[in-house]
Amino acid sequence: MREGDPVIGRDAELRDVTQTLLSTGASARSLLLVGGPGTGKTALLEQARRAAAGEGAHVLRLRCHDTGSPPGAVALADGVHSVLAKFHDRRSPVRVGAVRRIRLQSSGQDGELALLSVLSEILTDAAAHIPFAVVVDDVERMPRPTASALGLLLRVFRPAGVPMVMAGRPIRPGADGASPLTAAADRLLELPPLRPADLEVLVVRRLGRPVEPALMTAVLAALGPMAGTPAAVLSMLDAMDEHGDFLEFDGHVCLTEPERALRFATGTTELSRLCWPDAPPDADSLDDAAAVARSLEHAEVRLDDLLRLKPGGPRRAGLVDRAVTPLVRDGILTVDKDGRMAFAVPALAATLRALPTYHDVSSLHALITRSLTDRLGAVAAGSCYPRLAEHVAAAGADVDDSLAVDVLLAAARADARSDWPRSVRAYASALRRLEPHDQRTPGVLRESAELSLRHADHAGALALGDPLLAHLATTPAEEQDGGSLDFVAEVWALAALHEHRLPDNPEVDARGPMPAVAQLAELVGPFGLGAVSPRPGSKPHRPSAIGRGTGSGPLPSAPELRLLAASAGSRADLSAAPHTLPADADSAPDLDRLRTAAVHGDLAGALSAVLGDRYTGAGNSTAAWYHAMVRDYLDGDWDRALVSARRIEARSRTRGTTAGAAQPARALAAEIHCTRGELGPAQDWLALIPEAVSHSLVVWARLGVRYWSGQQEEALAGALRDVRRTRERGLHSGAEKVLLRYVSFALVAGLPQVMPAALAELEALDELVGSPMTREAMLFGRGLVHGDADSAMAALRSVRGRGDAYLELLCCLCLMEIGDGSEPWLAEASRIAQSLGIGRATRTTLGHMTRRRTFGLPRTRPVGDTFGEEDVRLTAMVSEGATNRQIAARLAWSEKTVERRLSRLFQRTGCRSRVELAAAWLDGSLARRAPAPDGAPPRTGGPVPGPGGARRP
Repeated sequence: MREGDPVIGRDAELRDVTQTLLSTGASARSLLLVGGPGTGKTALLEQARRAAAGEGAHVLRLRCHDTGSPPGAVALADGVHSVLAKFHDRRSPVRVGAVRRIRLQSSGQDGELALLSVLSEILTDAAAHIPFAVVVDDVERMPRPTASALGLLLRVFRPAGVPMVMAGRPIRPGADGASPLTAAADRLLELPPLRPADLEVLVVRRLGRPVEPALMTAVLAALGPMAGTPAAVLSMLDAMDEHGDFLEFDGHVCLTEPERALRFATGTTELSRLCWPDAPPDADSLDDAAAVARSLEHAEVRLDDLLRLKPGGPRRAGLVDRAVTPLVRDGILTVDKDGRMAFAVPALAATLRALPTYHDVSSLHALITRSLTDRLGAVAAGSCYPRLAEHVAAAGADVDDSLAVDVLLAAARADARSDWPRSVRAYASALRRLEPHDQRTPGVLRESAELSLRHADHAGALALGDPLLAHLATTPAEEQDGGSLDFVAEVWALAALHEHRLPDNPEVDARGPMPAVAQLAELVGPFGLGAVSPRPGSKPHRPSAIGRGTGSGPLPSAPELRLLAASAGSRADLSAAPHTLPADADSAPDLDRLRTAAVHGDLAGALSAVLGDRYTGAGNSTAAWYHAMVRDYLDGDWDRALVSARRIEARSRTRGTTAGAAQPARALAAEIHCTRGELGPAQDWLALIPEAVSHSLVVWARLGVRYWSGQQEEALAGALRDVRRTRERGLHSGAEKVLLRYVSFALVAGLPQVMPAALAELEALDELVGSPMTREAMLFGRGLVHGDADSAMAALRSVRGRGDAYLELLCCLCLMEIGDGSEPWLAEASRIAQSLGIGRATRTTLGHMTRRRTFGLPRTRPVGDTFGEEDVRLTAMVSEGATNRQIAARLAWSEKTVERRLSRLFQRTGCRSRVELAAAWLDGSLARRAPAPDGAPPRTGGPVPGPGGARRP
């Protein structure tokens, strides 16, 4: 923490220490504050000292650690002499002189007792004239004789009226230094680890910006048992900042470094203070620790592995006796009941791995490998000890490829069920060592692809692309195993889609366009992954026999792929596609879910709707995170949806990741910010989307952001042009969202001449597509344009059944304006708006235009005419739909008082009804000049359109 910063999460301890420092006179007492290294003892002591000084207390520091005098009472007397020298009253020279005389006269044990007695008297006399307190920091550094003298002073010769606070590390039995002080202090106060919530406050304060939950989760996991240590957290933040591991986006700090790579700042002094507080390691010990950390980096090492090695060299004696044993003794290295070794603090292991070491770590892994293969043979050793695969990978060139491949394949097959992630890594290691043209390569590729597909390991499947391409490039077409290679290519292409990467590598087409890749690439456009144009010169190719036609495996069949591609098309396209599914298909696809997924570019949702239980899932892919974002968006948990958007963006920029950016996620994030009136972040998100991406969800978000940014005419014209161009390509899904927004904005902008044509397009789209969403949009559009309450109510019922919080809000606002009984709809709209984070400060598009049709806009009050707290509470309750009787009961007023105050508010605001007053409160024209009531949601400053679409401040 920076000097002068208040400590975090130590309120109770700070209060205790401050009260002790203020307990001068007869109530004076002593306190020993203990905590591990980096827990913030010194910062807490300093803040308590400042707090006590603010109350008028004199707090003096006693330093007797390294005075240059012999340890014991003499060193303590020198420290007291320095304290007394800070007094400036008429008796100061007398006290200082007395200390000097008795110090010179003291010798032996009796002399020390006499010296302590005189010191007590002098301190008591000083406290009687100028009350003061004493603080002593770092008592663990105090020599034992000096600590004993201080303890004796407190126990036997306690200076009257002088409170004392001492701070140091926890006292271990038999330790030197401050142990005599434990019994001498009136109270022992131990600093507990900080709670996760306090640590987040600490991180936010250091970085100066909010942080993503994933960053905090990674930091706490990397720190392990040190997670509650403030200095450890700050050291890690310094290291992350130094190495550029932060990404600041959307006003939040995200992490771009894998969790296992998080480490402390590499200064050896600070590292030793945090992790070796009792006995800092010398250079050789630190080098040994670095070697152990590197040995454990890629392979599970057990004590048996080391003890099995032949004596000699840097093996048994070197690593076990010299390195491992001290680390285990100090609690830095843990060994479980099976002999597995691991660093207790993962961040320390990552820090040590970054340090240079002269040890040849790869040779150790090679020795561990040969200790088993020499005795059992390669295949038996890999089958019986699957974890040997990690040692083979870590050994590198120290193990011959022929031996390594046999061990790796045997281990991968043995581990496929018990530890599939390790099995995937073993297959990947084997593929790196196999020659591309090796006859075993197609089989290994297929085994690995099957394993990744079964466990939704899309990152692992995507990594098969390089060995697949290498095999295709080096193996004649007539010698290729077409079935296996087509299957691997399909798994690879499906993984590419899940990671939002385009599955269209020209090198794959060396043997003609592989059907799996070509068919899956057709989903790029419908699901907003990018703009795809057919490549010239592609050759016809035989259909794949893997997973095609049966619809019984985890891969989509050809008819199912046609159904997925048709989900963005017309009703005729979608209706025709299921007829091509096999009669013995496990279950009928959920077409409504499929349509909703296609509208939002949700690939995982679409695959789940089509494949049902056969879908192995999206795993931890970009598609999985986006699927969660869509669900949260529709449910109305927009804050959580934005967390997913930032997580996706950070993953796409993380070093070593295979994840790509999700354009629909960027569009939804822009839409959320725009709806909340936060145009700056909305424009930032929108700027990340390439102009070539024209998915309807992107066009919809562009229309909203550009319109409210002041580009009304360009936004309307561009949206209509883009949606028509997209529909010309046969992609109709989501067009209803764009057309409905177009109708809304045309009404707001006062362009009645274009509304009938736009509504007609909505009706034609519903006739063409016939999905629940097009039906809702068409009914809602009729409600807007024609004031048709029955149509708006039918749209609301459908929206509630499907689930779309924002569209439900718009329907409520529409019914509030055109239906009977406005107050219930207003209360419901207020509830939904606040749950979405829109609150009172952003007027929704529909609210603007319907209010312009039915009511006059409220007059703007003079700037000086501000609301009082009671006015705010009354207006907020009206916006929630409360009746006069309910308001009177909650505010302890009479109903007459409520009526009188409402009449006065109508007069002051220019509103002519409760609905107008609540609408003006919701849109922010009143809220910006009023103090927020207790529990009110925060206000934002979004643009508020006036008549004709112009923005009012």
